[in-house]
Amino acid sequence: MAVIVVGGMIGLGKTSVSTLLGQALHSEVFYESVDDNPILPLFYTASPEEIETKRYPFLLQLHFLNTRFKAIKQALVHNRNVLDRSIYEDWYFAKVNRELGRISQLEFDVYEGLADNMMEELAELPKKAPDLMVYLKASFETVIHRIGLRGRSFEQDASLVEYYRLLWSGYDEWVMNHYHASEVLIVDMDVIDVVNREGDAAFLVEQVNAKLADLAIA
Repeated sequence: MAVIVVGGMIGLGKTSVSTLLGQALHSEVFYESVDDNPILPLFYTASPEEIETKRYPFLLQLHFLNTRFKAIKQALVHNRNVLDRSIYEDWYFAKVNRELGRISQLEFDVYEGLADNMMEELAELPKKAPDLMVYLKASFETVIHRIGLRGRSFEQDASLVEYYRLLWSGYDEWVMNHYHASEVLIVDMDVIDVVNREGDAAFLVEQVNAKLADLAIA
């Protein structure tokens, strides 16, 4: 029984990698709530005034926290599951939005209290955490290029570049110093393209299988 979480910056291909691993490992895939998320477009397109009055960043974090909690509870009680981003990573996004002033300290405190309660509930499950995080890492130039290629209109505004840069600049530090739920496999997305190169897709699957074998997980 292996539970894998796929993490990394916006635009680097978490959904494609999750789908690839789900097919290769005959696993169910729990996808991030994007297309069915009513708050996400508002988060990206809201003016500073709208953010101040509507509190879209806080609402978005609560939405993601809820959907990711539901997904990981299901994943941890079934065999061979892959999660397209996970509840563990959610805190990092809340932290960045707090640093930007998009989430108030009071809202962040409420968020952390809810997240802590959820983590305590996960600790009561027979399987308490994932086995492996596949961390997609790349240069900032690659991140921006791939966000552009993805073509979601609400992600393209030039005013978002500094938000993306702040997220990107602290991601490695969060993974290396704050993520403790599982082992980590780092994948260099500057050179890996699982969508357009079959050899890269096969190589990534081989890496994941080798890592699971090292961890003695069938």
